Amino acid sequence: MMNVYSIEELHHGFKTGQILPENYYQEIWREAQYQQKRLNAFALMTFDKAQQDLKHAQFQNILSGIPYVLKDNFNTKGIYTTASSRMLADYLPVYNAHIVDLLEKAECCLIGKASMDELGMGTMNMTALTGPVLNPWNIQRVAGGSSGGCAALVGSGVVPFAIGSDTGDSIRRPAGFCGIVGMKPTWGLISRYGLIPYAASLDTVGAMTRSVKDMSIVLENIAGYDEHDMTSCTKKVPSYYQSLSSDVSHLKIAVIKNVYERLTDSRIKEKFMNCVSIFKTLGATIHEVEFPDTYLQALSPVYQIIANGEATSQHACLDGIKYGLQKQGENIDDMIIRTRSQGFHQNIQQRFILGSLALKQENQEKMFRKAQQVRRLIVNLIQDLYRHYDIILTPNGEGIAPFLNEAKQVEYTLVDDFLIVANLAGLPSLTLPCGFVDHMPVAIHIMGRCFEEQTVLNCAYALEKSLSFSQQYCQKEIQHV
Repeated sequence: MMNVYSIEELHHGFKTGQILPENYYQEIWREAQYQQKRLNAFALMTFDKAQQDLKHAQFQNILSGIPYVLKDNFNTKGIYTTASSRMLADYLPVYNAHIVDLLEKAECCLIGKASMDELGMGTMNMTALTGPVLNPWNIQRVAGGSSGGCAALVGSGVVPFAIGSDTGDSIRRPAGFCGIVGMKPTWGLISRYGLIPYAASLDTVGAMTRSVKDMSIVLENIAGYDEHDMTSCTKKVPSYYQSLSSDVSHLKIAVIKNVYERLTDSRIKEKFMNCVSIFKTLGATIHEVEFPDTYLQALSPVYQIIANGEATSQHACLDGIKYGLQKQGENIDDMIIRTRSQGFHQNIQQRFILGSLALKQENQEKMFRKAQQVRRLIVNLIQDLYRHYDIILTPNGEGIAPFLNEAKQVEYTLVDDFLIVANLAGLPSLTLPCGFVDHMPVAIHIMGRCFEEQTVLNCAYALEKSLSFSQQYCQKEIQHV
C-alpha cells in the first residue's frame, strides 16, 4: 500500500524536497490503477493532465501539487463529463465549473473524474454507467451514493480530498460508509456554476477528506462569491484552517433523542453515545431534545416531491435534440420518448415520473406547493432549536454499508432521513467516523447554523482528537478482500 499523507504533510514535503512530486505521482498512478480494479470508482482518469499541471506548480499555496478527484457532474473543459449517465456519455464541455477554475488556480492536480449515481439521483452508487462502486473497507459492500466514487478514492488513500455534491445526503452518506470526513456546507457558500444539477434549491457543493484539518484547508480554498452564480454568498470567507480549535466548552449541543433511540443496532447506538460522552467531558453542554415525529416522518416525502419535481424540470432539456444521446424515431415526439427511455436508468425514469406527477397543474397545490409549505415548517422548527443550541447531533444513519447483493432492497429509515434536514434548511453539516461495527466504519452527524462552518469544524475537530484512531491513517486497516 502506498504512503498516505495529509495535505499539510504533502505541502511541507513538496516544499522541502522530502517528498519528490514526480515520485509521489508515480506511486499514486500505481495505486489508482490497483484501486480502480478493486473499487471501480473512476469514471475516467486524467493523469496526463495532472502531470502537466504538476510541472507548472510553484508550491506556494498549501494545495499546490495536491492530487484530487472530482465527481463527474462538474463540467471540465475538454474532459468528458457524463454524470455517469448514458444520456451524457459523449458530452465534452467547453468550459470549467467555477470550482475547477479555483482549484486550478490553487495548482491542484486533477487525477480523475469519479463515478456517481446517475445524475446524482441515488443512494448506493448502483446506477452509474460504469457499474457499481465498491467499498474500500470491504469490496463485497457498496460505497454509498451518490458521491460514492469520491468517497471510495479518498477512503482507499488514493487522494487526500475529493469534490462532490450533496442534494439529500450524497456526500455525507458515502463518507460515513467509507470511513472519511464529508462536509456539506451552507447552501450558497460554494459556487454551483458548472455543476450538472439535480435540484437547485437543495444542491450543495462540498468535499471529502481524511481529516477535519484537511477539510478546513479545502473548504477555505473553494468557498466564496462567484458572479456567475446568483445564489452564491457575498460573505467574506473565514480562515477556517487558522481558526481551527478543539475548545468546545462554550458550545450548547442538542442531541435528537427520538432519532438516536430509533437505532436498531445497539453497537451503533453505543458508538454514538460515546461521542456524546466525549463532548460532555470536553465541557460542552448537552441536552436531549425531540424533533416532532410528524415532521420527522414528513422529511422523506417532502424531499422526494421537491427534489424530483425540480429534477424533472431541469433535465427536460435532455431530449436528444439539443445535446446528448439521440435515438431515431418516426417523429420528434417518438424520438424524444425513445431517447429518454434508452438514455436513462429505470430509477431515473421513475424519479422523473414522480416529478412530473407533482408538477402537473392539477396536482401542484396538493403536492408540490404543499411540500414546499411543509418544508418551511421544518425549517422553522430547526431555526427554533438553533435559538438555544449551537450544534445538533445525530447518528449518520441506521447502519453500516450494505452488501452489494442487498443494496437494492435497503430502505431508508427515519434515522437516515434526518440528514435531509441540512439540505431542506441549507445548513452546514459534517459526518465524522466514530468507530467500527463488523470491521466497517460508522459515523456521527454534526449540524450547525447557516454560515457557522467554523463551529461545525471545531466541534468535529475536538471529537476527532478525542477518538482512539486518526482518520488520516485508519485506511491502513482496510481489508483487501
